[in-house]
Amino acid sequence: MIPGNSLAPPAGKAVFLDRDGVLNREMGDYVWRPAEFEVLPGVPEALQLLKAAGYYLIVVTNQAGIAKQLYTAADVQACHAKLQAACGGVLDALYFAPAHPSVSESLLRKPDSLMLEKAMARFHLNPASCWIVGDRLRDMEAGAKVGVPGILVGATEPVDYARQAPDLLAAARLILEVSAV
Repeated sequence: MIPGNSLAPPAGKAVFLDRDGVLNREMGDYVWRPAEFEVLPGVPEALQLLKAAGYYLIVVTNQAGIAKQLYTAADVQACHAKLQAACGGVLDALYFAPAHPSVSESLLRKPDSLMLEKAMARFHLNPASCWIVGDRLRDMEAGAKVGVPGILVGATEPVDYARQAPDLLAAARLILEVSAV
């Protein structure tokens, strides 16, 4: 803040992105082997559109397989490196929740909102200028807890949710359309 100026600098804007089913192909229960990690069509283009519009791009993903000892945090990070490479390095942060209620509790795990809260503090984000894109209601619930509107993509659950899109590219275009108004 500038002395004598009561106006704080404007808070940033971001799109929070669930991973499996939004950025990469959902393959059964867990996606953790880089050789099987497949970025969905249209994802690099969608991320480039959002980045060009000034959005931080932040992945927030539950990774219960870590708590269940099916894979490690290093496996998740290897998949994230492959995702970054496929998308031109445009992702600003990648958060993951390694817990599962059958093993351990965590406020990081969606539908809780601690991953979003950490990113909001780190990047000085204004929730009203942010979005969350996910394929499950728990993603929408996490966003709602911190005042971030959501778009449900490729819904795998039968739901009646206000904003839906078939994939991330359509969701990105919706975000840009709504934000331009």
